[in-house]
Amino acid sequence: MRAAELDRAGPAASGPLHLVDRAPLHPGPGEVLIEVGACGVCRTDLQLAEGDLALRRQPIVPGHQVVGQVVAAGPGAAHPVGRRVGVTWLAGTCGRCRFCTSERENLCPEARFTGWDRDGGFAEAMVADGSFAFPVPDGVADTDIAPLLCGGVVGHRALRLTGLSAGQRLGLYGFGASATVVIQLALHCDLEVHVATRDAAEQDRARELGAASAAGYDEPPPAPLDAAITFAPVGSVVVAALRAVDRGGTVVVNAIHLDEIPAFDYDLLWLERSIRSVANVTRRDAMELLVLAEQIPLVTHHRDYPLDDANRALADLSAGRVSGAAVLVPTPDRRGR
Repeated sequence: MRAAELDRAGPAASGPLHLVDRAPLHPGPGEVLIEVGACGVCRTDLQLAEGDLALRRQPIVPGHQVVGQVVAAGPGAAHPVGRRVGVTWLAGTCGRCRFCTSERENLCPEARFTGWDRDGGFAEAMVADGSFAFPVPDGVADTDIAPLLCGGVVGHRALRLTGLSAGQRLGLYGFGASATVVIQLALHCDLEVHVATRDAAEQDRARELGAASAAGYDEPPPAPLDAAITFAPVGSVVVAALRAVDRGGTVVVNAIHLDEIPAFDYDLLWLERSIRSVANVTRRDAMELLVLAEQIPLVTHHRDYPLDDANRALADLSAGRVSGAAVLVPTPDRRGR
């Protein structure tokens, strides 16, 4: 089995991944062996490869936006052989803590993560806990589903945390791959969407996708927002979103890391405005989004790479050469399934 391993961090341009031949994998109790059809390349993978996120295992196979077919199942596994499944960042939890028992398993202190704690999908095959793998809809290609399984799922969670209902106004601050999914979800929920991004091409794309307005970060929307989601890892953008929301509005920060949030007047937070973050995802988030992916249906834009070019995919992502999402296709014969 071929896999792209990371044993030491380094600049993406230096090729930190090493393609190796590994021994065949075998699923244990409750586990499934997945032949990987597609695996999205996420900025978290890039952070891991470049050392911004410390390695927990050495070597590790990155990749946590995985779609593939179950080819073997251990005793008690949740999925039969032949089923197509998806795997996300969340690879396992304790199931016992106060977070796990209150539908907040994304906050479990003992949570384990795909491509960080256990080997992920930059490979021809991987083993996953069957309870943390999800059936994917028929009729949607592996390469179209894979980009949804991180930024898309986190974006779905962020949208749900806004608490908005039909007819209300939502701001999206930043317009990359995750926001491209969120605008489709928001319009499906009959929300009025306003986009803020400094890139003129992204502003045009937001309007094409149905945004009521698209402008720069410092330009106020046409009317006060009921909520906003920020995607850019820049603290000043959070303040810009807070300035744009109406009284009682919420700003949801959809970013793993932020630079320092600059000081701002308390008046921006006054009148029951709030700021909250999104951390990881739950299984519920993933299952809900996969249903919506077929219902809407969600459209993803991706650039595909063979497994041999995993380093090139990371380098292109790092250099901003990827429009949409980068996706590895380890088993080309499964493309389009």
